[in-house]
Amino acid sequence: MIELFYAPTPNGWKISIMLEECGLPYKLVPMQLGRGDQHKPEYLKLSPNGRMPAIVDHAPADGGGPLSVFESGAILMYLAEKTGKFMPAATRPRFEVTQWVMWQMAGLGPMLGQNGHFLLYAPEKIPYAIDRYTREAKRLYGVLDTQLDGRDYIAGDYSIADMACFPWIMTHKAQGLSLDEFPNVKRWYARLRERPKLQAGLALGKEDRKPMDEQARKLLFGVDKPAHAEAGAAADAQGAQQQ
Repeated sequence: MIELFYAPTPNGWKISIMLEECGLPYKLVPMQLGRGDQHKPEYLKLSPNGRMPAIVDHAPADGGGPLSVFESGAILMYLAEKTGKFMPAATRPRFEVTQWVMWQMAGLGPMLGQNGHFLLYAPEKIPYAIDRYTREAKRLYGVLDTQLDGRDYIAGDYSIADMACFPWIMTHKAQGLSLDEFPNVKRWYARLRERPKLQAGLALGKEDRKPMDEQARKLLFGVDKPAHAEAGAAADAQGAQQQ
């Protein structure tokens, strides 16, 4: 049994989609980011960075005690290894998938998070920041569009690379971007939306999505928390509020 510590944001959706797609039994542990669940001591033992999601596998392959994993990219890779699904076994295609998961973790997610923050949440609209991150968001969409030219999926067959990228592309309207500018991304996006298991993963916790109130805004964007925890929570919450 997998315990999934989860809120309905792009990073959370990566894992709910993967669990639905690979058919592993799991138990949902809902998290209220706007109430600080990600900063509670018991959660920080699972995810020291104070970020969501995290999982606890109560039946790991080594037969030992419960195993916790944090960071969404690492969780995707762990679940792929555990199930033998959505990650090729051969070296070259395996690293084709791995590098696109890393691209999403290091580029697409963080840069779209910054773009969304300055567009939607910054108390002061800073033209330089908005221009900087809008241009970077468009550049990254262009990278993905080029990769998808002549391909149905990002790295060969449907894989965790697609699951990593799709939830962030879901935020395109809030990001101020149009998929019409990126026809290969638009085609890929429509193809993935037809997958029933992907839709089931996106629906998880849908009833828990709430508008950001002042308490949540102060917690996620205020100055009374450590900067690293504050920035991490803000990125997750930004994705949730864009839907």
